[in-house]
Amino acid sequence: MFRIIKKDTKTRARAGEIKTPHGIVKTPCFMPVATLGTVKTLSAEDLDEIGVEMLIANAYHLYLKPGVEIVEKAGSLHRFMNWNKPIVTDSGGFQIFSLEDVKVEEEGVHFRSKIDGSSHFITPEGSMEMQKAIGADIIMAFDYCPRDWANYDEVKLSTEMTVRWAERCLSPFYGGKQQLFGILQGGIYKDLRRLCIDKMGTMDFPGFGFGGLSIGEPFEEAAETVDFIINNIPEEKVRYFMGLGMPLQILDMVEVGVDLFDCGMPTHIARTGSTLTSWGKINIKAGRYKEDFSPLDTECDCFVCRNYTRAYIRHLLNANEILGLRLNSYHNLYFMLRFMENIRVAIDMGSFKEFRKDFEMKYNIGEKRR
Repeated sequence: MFRIIKKDTKTRARAGEIKTPHGIVKTPCFMPVATLGTVKTLSAEDLDEIGVEMLIANAYHLYLKPGVEIVEKAGSLHRFMNWNKPIVTDSGGFQIFSLEDVKVEEEGVHFRSKIDGSSHFITPEGSMEMQKAIGADIIMAFDYCPRDWANYDEVKLSTEMTVRWAERCLSPFYGGKQQLFGILQGGIYKDLRRLCIDKMGTMDFPGFGFGGLSIGEPFEEAAETVDFIINNIPEEKVRYFMGLGMPLQILDMVEVGVDLFDCGMPTHIARTGSTLTSWGKINIKAGRYKEDFSPLDTECDCFVCRNYTRAYIRHLLNANEILGLRLNSYHNLYFMLRFMENIRVAIDMGSFKEFRKDFEMKYNIGEKRR
């Protein structure tokens, strides 16, 4: 299902392909977040035009609304949202454990819906059934994500529970066309990461998500943890840093050999007026762009940059016009997809280190000018 096509000679960066029922995904890959079966303000046609290869949706949120049975009756999430390319579904463990009223037991998790306060109970087996019904190409094991990254006892409990739940996720999962990825927990603690890797490394997962990161810990410690994980899992496994999307951090992680990323950052910041450009992130709502009739990014060839100006998009956002949200979101995602494409080209040409140096220099200059 996964093959490594090219390795960079100066770093551990690698380019590969993941084969799925809905097409081949080139890695390193960035997945836009389509939590409820939509990337906010953008249609499936927009995403295809941008060049998105794979989306990530959330089984927990789809379970609450519209309900897994509705998606299943539609034929799959692909048919429901008119998307013909690969989809990943996160099990929702992270979202469930972020809720206030949660009770964890060996069998599963009790929680209340944030929508209507109704009570729910999800088990690892139940999560597998939901994700199979949704029909995603890659589904994630149900894990226990700790609330406090610095609480060793809680992280230890979450690690041990995640390992036991991973075994239960495999038992009702009969393979078929879907791929089931495990999620490695253990926080920033190497002994706990080692425990999780040793236990789950013997299980039949074609890839691993790196859980329990990007939850408040310093990025330097997260990066050190990822380096430790990669050094201790088989090379042929897909490596997935869950919840990471900042361009400079992606470069750090690609350099050590991470294959998959997802984050709602590009479209989230777009809706609040931040624009990603080759020269760093800008606040397009700022007064300095009131009479700026240049594109959002002079080096971008997306339809937004070819047809609209900073001044116009600033006007739309400050006037609370929905079109402004859409145009800025479209551009930000296009920026991220071209960024990943350029990374893959650089790896293929053996020039990733040079590409990273040039990109960081321009991006950091722009950030300092903000």
